[in-house]
Amino acid sequence: MKQKSNTLGLVQVALFAALIFILAFTPFLGYIPLGFTRATIIHIPVIIGAILLGPKKGAVLGFVFGLTSLINNTINPTATSFVFSPFYELGEIHGGLSSLVICFVPRILTGVVPYYVFRGISKVRKSDKPTLALAVAGLSGALTNTLLVMNLIFLFFRSAYASANGVAEEAVYGFILSIIGINGIPEAIVAAILTALVGRVLLLQAKHGI
Repeated sequence: MKQKSNTLGLVQVALFAALIFILAFTPFLGYIPLGFTRATIIHIPVIIGAILLGPKKGAVLGFVFGLTSLINNTINPTATSFVFSPFYELGEIHGGLSSLVICFVPRILTGVVPYYVFRGISKVRKSDKPTLALAVAGLSGALTNTLLVMNLIFLFFRSAYASANGVAEEAVYGFILSIIGINGIPEAIVAAILTALVGRVLLLQAKHGI
């Protein structure tokens, strides 16, 4: 019975991982190039996977998300891909080990935080309707990714990021805040809506063993 459960868990992780790769490597679908950065919806299957499968499997899906980001920013770079890939250089600017931290740590946590947010809200509300908990979990996952990525960029690559974007170093955090507002907030809203809609259906199916 335990072996059957473990096999089912691996299959579920594989299905979510396959969806992440499809989104990541389908042009203009998972990663949407905006010139100065990329918008993404790949965090959504990571978030939903975390809620359904738990934080450990969610962390694995987050790692897969980070891996697709590393690959994409290495083989299909933008002007700021050095912040995600140690293998990409822009003139004298290049990535390093800090790029791997930015690429993987926020994405792994994107597969962990939503699970605990969902469970916490569900426990407090004690409701059979998970919509609110799912929406807040989706929001928290997207913001975990965006806020950690952008603040780690500021921490590790402040000068290089300013130079790559033609921004004065003293104004770079304002530029980062504008990206969070223009990119991150809409991404979080979309994640909240889709996590609530898709997650509700999948939870219902899981409850009835479909």
